[in-house]
Amino acid sequence: MSFTMNDLALLAIALVIGWILGLMTSGRGRFKRLWQDEKVAHRTALKDREARLEASEARVRELERHAAPVSAGGASAATVAAAAPGRDDLSRISGISQREEVALNEAGYQRYGQIAALNAEQEATLEARLGLSPGTISRDDWRGQAVALERGEGKPGLLGRLTGAR
Repeated sequence: MSFTMNDLALLAIALVIGWILGLMTSGRGRFKRLWQDEKVAHRTALKDREARLEASEARVRELERHAAPVSAGGASAATVAAAAPGRDDLSRISGISQREEVALNEAGYQRYGQIAALNAEQEATLEARLGLSPGTISRDDWRGQAVALERGEGKPGLLGRLTGAR
């Protein structure tokens, strides 16, 4: 009896498949136990995460209870800026979001005059601090807008844009 290479290859493949099936069935439930252990570990991890989350939420509620309210209801940045003495609403400058306004206030910039007086080095520092691409402040003309807002020449509202008022 003679075997060709194809016959030997098929025989080898059948032996390997049989060997793998034999290993899988003779594990005496070892793989099932490992799977069940993994499920239990996953459930435990979920419970721990939920407990940590609940503890964090309780801490936040406690801190909110002790903190003085900023303003009543869902106040906008303009309301908060108006409520704080000596602060301008920097979010009126095109290109400054409320998040960036908070970062500017934390950096010590609270008035339009301070934005208007920025030099190139301070612009670069602010762009890095706010995560803006270099040149954004000059490209959006924050200084020019700040000068106009300080003079009382605010951005026109929708009605002003529709009627052509500047």
